[in-house]
Amino acid sequence: MADRNLPPVEIQPPPSPRKYWTRRGVAEWLVGRLSEKRPTLVGIDHGFSFPIRYFEEHRLQHDWPAFLDDFQQHWPTDKDLTYVEFVRDGACGNGGARRGNPRWRRLTEQRAGAKSVFHFDVQGSVAKSTHAGLPWLRYLRLRAVGVHFWPFDGWEIPAGRSAVVEAYPSLWSRGFARENRNDHQHDAYSVAAWMQHAGLDGSLATFFHPSLTSTESAVAEIEGWILGIR
Repeated sequence: MADRNLPPVEIQPPPSPRKYWTRRGVAEWLVGRLSEKRPTLVGIDHGFSFPIRYFEEHRLQHDWPAFLDDFQQHWPTDKDLTYVEFVRDGACGNGGARRGNPRWRRLTEQRAGAKSVFHFDVQGSVAKSTHAGLPWLRYLRLRAVGVHFWPFDGWEIPAGRSAVVEAYPSLWSRGFARENRNDHQHDAYSVAAWMQHAGLDGSLATFFHPSLTSTESAVAEIEGWILGIR
């Protein structure tokens, strides 16, 4: 977490026997932060939606909130002791009815050179974190009232509003000295540091309006977009 005056600092998890963050813990902490009056920008490192091909294959509305509801019903990874692997193996949920093809990629992934949100079990994959995290985006949306989920709620973030965006640390991590951070710590640091720097130098606003045709923009409003990809 960073603000206008201080460099990014790692926020420690609340005291518990686990001694590490859980997704529920992070979601609850974010609801608290986003409920404050101070505008906050949250970057999350996993896909926020799926390729248009997925919507077509499963005959889904081109509507992001409806997509989140449908996905959570099939991949209920926001429930206690419900993990991605359990759903993939058929032990819970109904993931078999909502699978995608690793050859399908969102427009933003093609532009960024990123892997498909369906590309499991490979180095650098975000498929597992995406399938685990999507129900928690729904959780945030239902509880953090008034927060802008970009770009699904519009490309322009209203003044004074907090926003949640999809981040891709690989865009920025090489630009910051690693110091003594591990890969995950450095990814988180890089996202916070880039947002801080871009906010202070006035360039951040330009990244909320990537160069897209009207057709591409309409697709991205369903598939989502990675902040920082022009």
